[in-house]
Amino acid sequence: MLAMSDDLPDLRASHGDRDRVVDALRIAAGDGRLDAEELDTRLERALSARTLGELAGLTADLVPVAPDVLVVEQGGGKYVKEGPWRVPARIRLRTQHGRVTLDFTRAVITASVLRIDAEMVHSKLFIVGSPGIVVDADGLNRTYSKVKLLSKDAVADPLLRIELVGTLVHAKIIEQRPRR
Repeated sequence: MLAMSDDLPDLRASHGDRDRVVDALRIAAGDGRLDAEELDTRLERALSARTLGELAGLTADLVPVAPDVLVVEQGGGKYVKEGPWRVPARIRLRTQHGRVTLDFTRAVITASVLRIDAEMVHSKLFIVGSPGIVVDADGLNRTYSKVKLLSKDAVADPLLRIELVGTLVHAKIIEQRPRR
């Protein structure tokens, strides 16, 4: 489940690591891959896990491995990633006259940092997140472009930190909260 668990299985797990596994288990139960009894057993083990290796073992059979890099190339039209999708460590985003939506509200977060390498021309990126997600746009070069973020305040231990880097030309990046 956790990207670092293969390399550092004995590393101590944080509260954020446990929370990510709990979210993944709940999504798997909602999808019908775990029954209520198995969910309860795995939740109990996740909340008492000490290492990343223990946590990884709880979700290894549930969610397909995310690619190291998700590549989104959009020349017009829309691209939407939503529902229970597995977030990779990096997204390479290339758009021209396109609209991309990345909805993290039900996503399975596998690492604490997501880097989005963006090359956007006359395009829009909508990031749908929750209060536990922080977006950092300091790595963007902007030409006639706009970035509107809700998560400007620092969060002590964010569930996910999204680092935006790259170039925007006549483009917009807008962070939104989920619709109720």
